[in-house]
Amino acid sequence: MILTLQGCMAVGKTTALRWAETHAARFCVCHEDDSKTLAIVHSRGLRQHVFEDYIEIQRLYIKAAIRRARTFEGRDVLMDFGPDETLFFTLNYPASIGHPDWPVASALESELAELSCVLPRRTLFLDAEPDVLCARKAADLTRTRGSFDHHLSHLMPLKRAWLLTRPDVDVLDTNHLTRDETGQYVLDWAETWFATDGPTDSGASGDDLYCRP
Repeated sequence: MILTLQGCMAVGKTTALRWAETHAARFCVCHEDDSKTLAIVHSRGLRQHVFEDYIEIQRLYIKAAIRRARTFEGRDVLMDFGPDETLFFTLNYPASIGHPDWPVASALESELAELSCVLPRRTLFLDAEPDVLCARKAADLTRTRGSFDHHLSHLMPLKRAWLLTRPDVDVLDTNHLTRDETGQYVLDWAETWFATDGPTDSGASGDDLYCRP
């Protein structure tokens, strides 16, 4: 079973995942690492703001997301930014840069269909107010987060609307939680779901998951 964490940059996904990794006894933890895919994108000189290049970029990311998910086939794993993030970003990033008319879904129809087969069983959305997110970003000197402003202003409104309408998403308000409190909640949430014997489908149809801005 795949479970994933969602939320804006600086909300605390990585910290919570590391906390769960330290304390978890019965499930795997998988951190996001797109360095290999990003290196291929850079080596090919692909540009996100050009439609044809964007399709090639997302084809690479979709294939990587599918490989990552299938690595844990038959095991319980908690991921940050799992296959659901790849699906969301693929379909919604163009609108965030002023190109809502790009026919991404049709250009990547077969890849998106394959991606839909490895979507998580359930997702926990870590939420926080913009001023809290900005404060957390400023306090974390270990990461630059160059795309933070765009993510917060243009992608998060789309993501929040998408996540809050999905039946397979739980929400955690982290505004007033400490790192340990958030980590403990994530651990308890994951262990609860991994202990269930419910159906393996996401609870939402493909049309529901193929959101549009």
